[in-house]
Amino acid sequence: MKILEAQSAVLTNIEVYKFLNDQAKQYHDQKRRGPANLETLRKEMLQYFESHPNPLSQKPLPYDTSAIPKLIQRLRPYEISKGELAMIINMRPTSVANLNAVLEDMEERFGEDQQQEIVDIVIEVLGQFPPPAEEEDQGDAMQTTEE
Repeated sequence: MKILEAQSAVLTNIEVYKFLNDQAKQYHDQKRRGPANLETLRKEMLQYFESHPNPLSQKPLPYDTSAIPKLIQRLRPYEISKGELAMIINMRPTSVANLNAVLEDMEERFGEDQQQEIVDIVIEVLGQFPPPAEEEDQGDAMQTTEE
């Protein structure tokens, strides 16, 4: 096998996740296994993607790979770089503070209203990421002890 073009495209986490799941289903349907190192890598990557706080741990996912072009189109007026778009898709920032970790020089490039608009677009297209159930349970437990 030869590499024809090194880094000809950047894949987002959802694209890698979908590919690994599809490949696992294909191997299962064909009743065969891939090389041991491939199986280990696939298993560990899927565990990583499905563990909290990874945005792909939400079940069911509120979006799929078809949401990526829609998000890119909606964010086009903001002149966000390809790398920043990939990070937005991977991290699904749901607050301006989270978005600040993704966009370089965000405060100089965008006003407060624009920052909130970007977050709102991400939430609208990719969905809101709920807090883990454990935090909700701890909040209930704290209320009971205070009473």
